[in-house]
Amino acid sequence: MTSAPAVGVAGLLGRPYKTIRLEWSSDLHLLRVRTCVRPIQCYSLAAMGELQQMLGDISANPGLVRHFVMSSDVPRVFNFGGDLALFVLLVRAGDVDSLKLYGKRCVDLVWWMENAANLGVHTTVLSQGDTLGGGLESVLPFHKVIFERSAQAGFPEVLFNLFPGMGAWDFTIRKAGFAVANEMILSGRLYSADELHYRRLVDVVVDDGQGELAVDKIVRDIDPRHRGTLAALRAQRLAAPIRYESLMAIVDLWAESALGLTDRDLRLMERLARAQARKAGGAEEGAVEELKLMELENAWSERRACFDRRNVGNDRRVRS
Repeated sequence: MTSAPAVGVAGLLGRPYKTIRLEWSSDLHLLRVRTCVRPIQCYSLAAMGELQQMLGDISANPGLVRHFVMSSDVPRVFNFGGDLALFVLLVRAGDVDSLKLYGKRCVDLVWWMENAANLGVHTTVLSQGDTLGGGLESVLPFHKVIFERSAQAGFPEVLFNLFPGMGAWDFTIRKAGFAVANEMILSGRLYSADELHYRRLVDVVVDDGQGELAVDKIVRDIDPRHRGTLAALRAQRLAAPIRYESLMAIVDLWAESALGLTDRDLRLMERLARAQARKAGGAEEGAVEELKLMELENAWSERRACFDRRNVGNDRRVRS
């Protein structure tokens, strides 16, 4: 991530951002970041550019930010993850280099969160809605992860023959173990907040509408022992390290695998992107409902294929 000149609080808050909204609490040295990406709440290139600028400003001002809190301004959606419409365009164009560059920008964001304790920053994230694919990947490196009870999350990429390539394996294995990572990534299913808490991917689950109070409590509980907490978290990262080189190697594999997607796979991605746009526009149903429908369709296709194979076997036995 490129370094930025020292800007102070006024400079940090004064940039003309379009996809993020910043708030400052001087008593806690707390920077509150609320995201809002249109038309789809995802990690678009524009959104990632603004996040990188903001994180670069924090890095350039050591000691300025003690607490970093991130949430979404989009009702019932935290983040849908990767920019599916962009992926489809790049895959159809065979542009593997741009896919890798996109993946590198995602990795740089999670890598900053992974190393926030080294910068003297404690991080907290609040999800109050759908947290899919790269959206879930992006919350895993945070020091504290809070979900409201109706929020759902998962890695649906396998449904269109891809996999989450920007940290899902590394961070899920560290937090929950290999078996949970294997289950979540290879199944493509969605999980409730309570299920994620049971799997130790979420630290705190609260009733809907109580997320802001939970954020405030966590920050105020940690602030008096801020230095000790960060020292312990730095030791934690040393005990269970994640390597940047590993993250980037997986990005390369993800980009190369994406070029093998079929037209059917790409149409499913486009279908999901349209559902995401509907949800971001205020519709009652959106990406989560579309994913559940896709899961049912896949299950039905597998059952039908099994039935057809069984009938072929029966026909052969009858003829013999």
